[in-house]
Amino acid sequence: MFTGIVEEVGTVAALERDGERARLHIAADQVVADAAVGDSIAVSGCCLTVTELTADGFTADLMAATLHATALGTLREGDGVNLERAMRADTRFGGHLVQGHVDGVGEVVTREEQPGTVFLTVRAPRELDRYLVAKGSVTVAGISLTIVDLPEVATFRIGLIPHTLAVTTLGDIGPGDEVNLEVDVVAKYVERLVQAGVASPYLPEEVAADV
Repeated sequence: MFTGIVEEVGTVAALERDGERARLHIAADQVVADAAVGDSIAVSGCCLTVTELTADGFTADLMAATLHATALGTLREGDGVNLERAMRADTRFGGHLVQGHVDGVGEVVTREEQPGTVFLTVRAPRELDRYLVAKGSVTVAGISLTIVDLPEVATFRIGLIPHTLAVTTLGDIGPGDEVNLEVDVVAKYVERLVQAGVASPYLPEEVAADV
């Protein structure tokens, strides 16, 4: 589990493909300071398992499903990636609940520069539209952000302050770039419960009868 608060921007040292699989080598400092093989690190919003610690970072294996469902397969040597270690139980919860399970790949449509803020409009896969809510949370490239508004179907706009632009990869992003998206997991659970249309087995019988 993550919070969507980026700890550092790492650098892609190599992406080695082997058929439908790949090995991703990331150069990083902070996130590997206390890391061990088997730990989880979110790489631009995708939860990956550390398979090897190197002198300058870590390595993770990407299976075919990960390459197909995320934008990680388009990474090139020298690209920056947003990194976050799995959250600790005793730390502040600065963002929102992020699983690191990418729901789809979005595309940046426009970048609008305004004093003190940069607005990005992102087009999401159409099946994610029902989870996008104005003033709601969304994870973009591993970053917990608030949706400003919804200009069109399956399209949302986010505002980025100078700090976010300075400490994440979004400072260099523009129209045509792809980003990993994860919608709010709470919304997905609520949808599933509503679709089930049955009373909770955990409610007292007299309460459940009225539900």
